[in-house]
Amino acid sequence: SGSRSMNGTPITLQAALGSALSAAPIMAILRGLGRERTLRTAHVLWEAGVRCVEVPLQSAEDEASLVALRSQPAPDGAITGAGTILSASQVERAAELGAQFIVSPGYATDVVTRCRELEIAPLPGVGAASDVQAAVAAGLGWVKGFPAVALGRSWFAAMHAPFPDVRFVATGGIDISNASTWLDTPGIGAVSLGSALADPSFDLRRLAELTRSVRTQSQ
Repeated sequence: SGSRSMNGTPITLQAALGSALSAAPIMAILRGLGRERTLRTAHVLWEAGVRCVEVPLQSAEDEASLVALRSQPAPDGAITGAGTILSASQVERAAELGAQFIVSPGYATDVVTRCRELEIAPLPGVGAASDVQAAVAAGLGWVKGFPAVALGRSWFAAMHAPFPDVRFVATGGIDISNASTWLDTPGIGAVSLGSALADPSFDLRRLAELTRSVRTQSQ
């Protein structure tokens, strides 16, 4: 079933995704880290307060990482998804592996529809007003703005005017040093951190500080 119990109340995974991103507006993308490093990094992220983790599925090893991560006891409100999903058949595979939400680089009606049928949360990529309008028509409150740095903060602010109820997860080119600036942009509800997390020199303590400061500001 797509429903999970949070605080004793049944909740759809669509609502769970929104709650996770609202609680800590950082989505961690664990791309190609391998099973052990994926688990290790996810636990540190959870400790830092991150509640939304994406594992892009581009190899059998990535699939094994997602399965292993879903088998771990996660904190309350944490949600784990699959990324780089391009087709309805890939949605089905990700669902079999335990994905609770689906991230795509663009907006594809068949992907969103299959997510709905399987009761998992779609997070499609958008880069134009027509994409955002399609997402609104599909009843989605959260979308992925991609590629964020190429689009620019002004694009998100411009989209916020006609689509004030849509929350964007700004994705692509954002790191710890500029995450707070992006989160201050109208319309942006969360940011994704990907390649920064794969860098061995990345200081996860800074992520914990950022997560804490953002959560404090939003309370």
